[in-house]
Parts: sequence; C-alpha cells; structure tokens
Amino acid sequence: MSSYNNFIFKDYDFNPKSKNLRLYYSYDGILEFSESYKFDFDYIDYNPLVLDKAIQSLYFMAGISYFKAYLAPNILIDRGELNVGMSEFYSKTYQKGLAEFFYVNKLDPNTEINFPVNDDNSSKLEHNEGKGLLIGIGGGKDSLVSVELLRDSGLDITTWSLSHRQQLEPLINVIDLPHLWVDRTWDRSMLDHNARDAYNGHIPISAIFACVGTIVAILSGKQDVIVSNESSANEPDLMYEGVEINHQYSKSLEFEKEYQKYLSENINNTSYFSFLRPLSEVHIAKLFAKVGFEKYKDVFSSCNRAFTHDSTHTFWCGKCPKCAFTFLALTPFIGRTELESIWGKNLLLDPTLDITYKKLLGIEAEKPLDCVGDIKESRAAMRLAQKKYSVLNKYKFDIPADYNYLELSSHSMPEEILEFLYNKLKSFN
Repeated sequence: MSSYNNFIFKDYDFNPKSKNLRLYYSYDGILEFSESYKFDFDYIDYNPLVLDKAIQSLYFMAGISYFKAYLAPNILIDRGELNVGMSEFYSKTYQKGLAEFFYVNKLDPNTEINFPVNDDNSSKLEHNEGKGLLIGIGGGKDSLVSVELLRDSGLDITTWSLSHRQQLEPLINVIDLPHLWVDRTWDRSMLDHNARDAYNGHIPISAIFACVGTIVAILSGKQDVIVSNESSANEPDLMYEGVEINHQYSKSLEFEKEYQKYLSENINNTSYFSFLRPLSEVHIAKLFAKVGFEKYKDVFSSCNRAFTHDSTHTFWCGKCPKCAFTFLALTPFIGRTELESIWGKNLLLDPTLDITYKKLLGIEAEKPLDCVGDIKESRAAMRLAQKKYSVLNKYKFDIPADYNYLELSSHSMPEEILEFLYNKLKSFN
C-alpha cells in the first residue's frame, strides 16, 4: 500500500537561452521531485508547438523514475495533455517497462497503471525541418557498428548522447562526426528516499532515451532517430506471476513499434527505429571485429559500472554479466591477446565467472537481468569459443539444429535504410 494517493505531473519549463529543460513531479503536493536536461548544441529555427509536444513526451516518460518510488494508485496531470492513444501508450510502457522492477521488489506485476485522458485532440503536427540521421551513442560496440556501416551511406549523419559526457568524450573524438550533447540531472533526493522507504529498481531507460532523441531531432532539424538495438532484446528473461519479464523491454521491437505509432499520430516527419534490429548480438560482434574493433578498442565500453552517476571514465569491470557476455561474443572473431589486453584477463577462463556463464548459457538458474544476448546466441558464441579453448567443453548444452546467428530477424525500419543495411551485409560475405 502506497503512503501517497496521487502521483502528479506538475509542470515543465524549457528555456532556450540557457538550453535547459526542467520537469516537475509531486506526490500529493507534499513530496516534490524534479530533473533537468541541457540540450547543449546550436538550434535551428524550430516550431515551438512541435517542440512542446516532444517535450511532453519526455515529461510523461521521465516521470517513471519518480512514480516507481511510492507507486501511488492514482495519476493526476496538472499540466500536459493526453488523448486516448497517448494514455494507452504510457500506461503500457510503464506497465511492461516496470515488470522487472515488480519482480525484484516482489510486487504484483499485474498492478494496473492507468494514465488519465484529459484531451480529445488527436491532431498531428508537422516537423517540416526534419532531414538527416541522428545516431545515438551509448559507448558500446552496437552503436559503433551502426556508425561505421552508415558512415559512407551518403546521408547526413550526426551522433548524439545522453549524459556521461566525461566518459564518452574520448570515444566521440575517435568517431569524428558532428555530435550533439545532452546532459541529464536527475533528482538526487531519490537517494535519500531509497535509503529510507522508497522502492528502487530498473526502469525502461531506453524509452526515456527515445523521447530525448525526438527533442534533439526537432531542435537540430533532423528526421530519423536511430538506435542500435538487436533482435535478442525481444526475448523475455523469465515469467513471473504469469507476466513476461524483459529487462530490455524498451529496447524491444514491441516498444519500437509502439513509439513509432505514437510519433506517427503526433509529430509527422520524424521517426525512431533500430538500425541493427534484424541482427543477433553475435552477428553484431562479428561486424564490430571487422569495422570497429581496431579503431575503438581503447575507448569503447558497455560495462554498466562504467556509466554509474559517480563514474568519471570508461572501463570494463570484468565481473558483471555484460562484461562476460561481451567477451564471449567477441572471442570467436578477435585474437586472445587483443581481448585480454582490454579486460586484463581472460574472462572465459576466470573461475569466478563460471556461474555467470552457466546462466548466460541457460544451464543453471535464470538468465541475468541485463542487456545480454539470448541463450541461443550465447550458446552459438560458446560453441565457437570451444574451438579455441578446449577447457570450455565443460559447458554442456544443445543448440537447435536450425539456429543460425547470421539469420536476419524482423525489423521496423524504412525500406531504403533496410536495403542499405542488407547491401552492406552482403559486402562482408
């Protein structure tokens, strides 16, 4: 039972001179939270009505960070407009995006989250300035594969990132494309509430990333917001109380299509899609070995511990499931010496990671709740790694006879971009 009755979307304010956006939330008008974003780049002469609609999408999505703290049964809107379609989109995204949160906190994942409807207007605005691609950079191999495959496409390409500027700057310098920085400052009072009585846990951060990307597109005059989510993000990690728990829900094709629908109904001439959606993680690792490893080996990382709020530089911890899986996925395609020079050891031969690998392979316990490949991918990579290290034959597992990590999966990207990707892939065969 929540100690508060209402979670309130109170207000938002964007100041183009300071380039700061501030979002305000409250519980019962008693407990206040706010967070801010700085869009630190030059703006085009944007349409303020289009920008306001995009800001509201972030305003409603980013509220999930504070809503989860006390899970008030009612949602109220002091400022902002939601029609039926918008309400359904946020209700579903909160529900599915918080599934892992409910599981970890031993809460009912069927708890209803209902956004109100306070507007019957379904009109669509035009982002007339939209042209060119915005590629989101998170620090890991996937977005770098997107950059390198699209670099010679002849399209207008700009990269952008959300927070972690100090960690990402060396990587951005190596990419050497126009880059747009966005800094997020979340309400640090949440740390005190978490230490006392607030719930804590995973949120669908990639959904927030998507909404920020739309604002960046409008302010910078770009059209397509491109992310680098792979096919395995679609796979649930486990079932809990009859509900699928997917750590990567906001990276899934389901969410991608939901957000595309949201944009198509509200802001014309801007889109959001994953360029790597048809590919498996192991396939992406193979591509990275060809187009990016030598170039980025000293500056890339997708280790979650390198991107915590108190981290100042990128690194690989060599202990977490993300490190373990990345090392495994790259092993078939990159030499032992090169990989060990990055991690300082061979993770596949580290006895402390034996249980982690058994979980990744689906041999023991549950798959780690992290952004890692699905079980079939991990097994395919391990089968290839076993050819390099016979000691790894201790891992006993089966792979479906018809599984091929190079097989392409479903997607939701424009046909011309898909054709370019397919032609690129053919050039590597």
